Amino acid sequence: MPEKSEDFYKDLPGFSEFSGVTDLSLYSPLPDDWHIVIADITGSTGAIKEGRYKDVNMMGAACIMAVLNALPQCSIPYVFGGDGATLAVPDSAAALVKRELGATRSLAQKQFGLDLRVGIVPIRDVRDAGADVLVAKFQLSSVNAMAMFTGGGVQLVDGMIKDTSGKPQYSIPIPEDDAAPDLKGLSCRWEPLKSNRGMMLSILVHARGKTNQENIAIYREVIDCIDEVFNSDVKAASPVSAQNMVYKWPPKGMISECRLFALSPNRIRKYFWISFTSLVQFVLEKFDLSFGGYNAPQYREELRVNSDFRRFDDTLRMILDCTPDIAGALEEQFHDLHSREKIVYGVHRSGHALMTCLVFSLDKGEHVHFIDGSDGGFTAAAIQLKAQIQELSQKTR
Repeated sequence: MPEKSEDFYKDLPGFSEFSGVTDLSLYSPLPDDWHIVIADITGSTGAIKEGRYKDVNMMGAACIMAVLNALPQCSIPYVFGGDGATLAVPDSAAALVKRELGATRSLAQKQFGLDLRVGIVPIRDVRDAGADVLVAKFQLSSVNAMAMFTGGGVQLVDGMIKDTSGKPQYSIPIPEDDAAPDLKGLSCRWEPLKSNRGMMLSILVHARGKTNQENIAIYREVIDCIDEVFNSDVKAASPVSAQNMVYKWPPKGMISECRLFALSPNRIRKYFWISFTSLVQFVLEKFDLSFGGYNAPQYREELRVNSDFRRFDDTLRMILDCTPDIAGALEEQFHDLHSREKIVYGVHRSGHALMTCLVFSLDKGEHVHFIDGSDGGFTAAAIQLKAQIQELSQKTR
């Protein structure tokens, strides 16, 4: 057990094989004085129909970056959801987290025209409602990890925050001042990742077991099915490869990156710095050079390893580079599990994947990269999943 509650996630042992998400012995309950934070963009489907999926991804990642930058001495578990994020934070940091995420809401509204909904719920309230939040740590590399959540609590909190008739104190308001969140290290400079096999398949799977143990067993079956389709080499289906990593200048995402700092008092300096560093990165990438802690070949290799294309937060989320035949085989497996009322699921096919980057320390190799499908990705897949939930709800009435 950690000596301090704040050290809970830092001291949590990690695991290196993704199949570990179905091993309950690798999970630990969130401490009693922690909170669950969930952020999502209201109306994200409409924004994506307008072609604004990169803005949606950026604001989802901004919620994570704002919290991590505000708490540099505390290890925080988080999961990127495409149009939002899930985090867990200690009670000692709750007030600061509320301030930073309130400022992030303001930025989303003023600069991106997006309605970012953010709420924070004490884990005690989750447990009082009959659910729990268990956390595991999936090691992408020796210095980078991603959190995995199970126990039903994340799904419960999502409903509590979206329920407008619920407790208003769960909602994080937009501040009255012009506070700006610290989003240093958040960028989106790489070109969309073109599929090498034919399509990028965004996958959402939610188990329908009656207990957490039943759900974990269902997720194990789903992961086994996916492994079988890929001949036990799912890593080879990573959307990020040496063949599809392209860096151009100016980057397509540079305008969005600049808008992240539009509320900052030194925004003009930030704009010039983003332009300058992105140009330097372009030169280093083009000629495979190293400068100021940035080693282009090494960074690309680290980037592939640190790409977060498989996630778990009471819902299994994957984006895989597939052939049409493989995509069809996966969908057949999901349909079979759905027909047996084990899962609800959603999939979305696209030609590219998008990458949003969090860079903490180049010298130490500390950087992670969120992957989502283009043309909507996880948000588009969620439409099918929600339709299946609605269908099942009508059957049980």
